[in-house]
Amino acid sequence: MAKVKSTDQVADKDVWDPLKDSRADKHAAAAQPRTPQTESPSYRLAFTDEDFLCSKELRPLRLQLELLKAEMVLAEKGIASTVVLFGGARIPAPGQKPWAARNEIQHNNLQAASVYYEEARKFAALCSAHSAKFDYKEFVVVTGGGPGVMEAGNRGASEAGAPTIGLNIMLPHEQAPNPYVTPELAFNFHYFAIRKMHFMMRARAVAVFPGGFGTLDEMFEALTLIQTGRMKRIPLILFAEKFWRSIINFEALAEFGTIAPEDIELINFVETADQAWKVVRDFYAK
Repeated sequence: MAKVKSTDQVADKDVWDPLKDSRADKHAAAAQPRTPQTESPSYRLAFTDEDFLCSKELRPLRLQLELLKAEMVLAEKGIASTVVLFGGARIPAPGQKPWAARNEIQHNNLQAASVYYEEARKFAALCSAHSAKFDYKEFVVVTGGGPGVMEAGNRGASEAGAPTIGLNIMLPHEQAPNPYVTPELAFNFHYFAIRKMHFMMRARAVAVFPGGFGTLDEMFEALTLIQTGRMKRIPLILFAEKFWRSIINFEALAEFGTIAPEDIELINFVETADQAWKVVRDFYAK
């Protein structure tokens, strides 16, 4: 009877590597003679066939891939928790012209809102200083990766010497990674739903600055998850109380009965980075 090799005796060449095997097949298929058969779409390897992968029927697989790719990278980097910054892409840095303004009123409003660009930058720096105590594995700043408040968040973290995450999404405008996102932590999404999952999966705090439909969507997603107990309660902070109360009447919702009065207590209104960091610090001190 032949003697069975121990695991220590098995050479590398005896170990099947599915990844290496798949790559070899990909290159081998590309090198095959060009014939009517090999040129046929049906002959393509399924995992190299972009038309197949982008088909309507494979949408569930694409959703899974978007969830898995970012999850694998963040886990590999050891990032255990994040601080999420949401806010308008159209808010300029101090001294910059508001590129999105269509009239004088918008110009003045957006220029005045540039103060929150600076507060987002400062808040991200405070979060990153705390993150340093955990070797940048906890309280890592994450934004949508684009301009405006998102840029400010990544910038503040980067200037503090911390890694910082950008979860970009394919849009007709506004979305390209800002230069302050850590390159190996720059992600790109097609599906809003999967992107929002990644915002919330590691969140230890959420800070929301003035913004538009996207910011509102993200804010209410976080509020709903906390309100319904689908995620643990975390500090949810709204910068610029006057702005938020001018567009949303939270008390009216409670008075009408569509939310409970105590649901309003899930929200913390602040004006400055120092106030926001105090909310986070006091919450976790408990």
